[in-house]
Amino acid sequence: MFQKMIIAIVLIGSGQALSQPTSPQYLQLKDRLDRPSDGYCLDVVGSGKHIRLDMPLTAHNCKGPQVYEDEVVQYRSDTSLYFPAYDGCVTAMGINDKALSGNALMLKACGVEQPFLNAKKFQQFEFNHKGQVKLVGSHLCIAAGVESHTTYSLEHRWRSLFILPCADAELTHSVWKLVSAGQSR
Repeated sequence: MFQKMIIAIVLIGSGQALSQPTSPQYLQLKDRLDRPSDGYCLDVVGSGKHIRLDMPLTAHNCKGPQVYEDEVVQYRSDTSLYFPAYDGCVTAMGINDKALSGNALMLKACGVEQPFLNAKKFQQFEFNHKGQVKLVGSHLCIAAGVESHTTYSLEHRWRSLFILPCADAELTHSVWKLVSAGQSR
């Protein structure tokens, strides 16, 4: 009983819910940068039948008002960032047991172990006290790139997405929040 109460207090105090949301959520960059109306969200490259799981994830302008499954993410109790539409977890790219500053993020099967990739070690993230999303057991946080560019549509923009030392990452490019999918806040 006491242990359950401590766990509940820790989860409430973290600022981000670890339970499964009742509605779909996006992981949105808190600073909207050059997208004042919608901001940037974690995004799988492509859309519809043209999803590219073989490419790094990006920060793409948040889509709406309907829900787009290529941006729907769950922050699960095992501290993974899970994309339910693709049954995959956000994975910091590293070799064996080491991820380096500047490495990309990709969607990989949750818990997968392949030659040179022990994904489970690179699939656990936590929100630090600033709101940065930190790779557990490291000093590296998810950050969006400084530059943005158009996609196939001149109305949409994207930025690179990678991990950097949390202390070096600009807060405008590395503080994230979970928001209701399809709604700009």
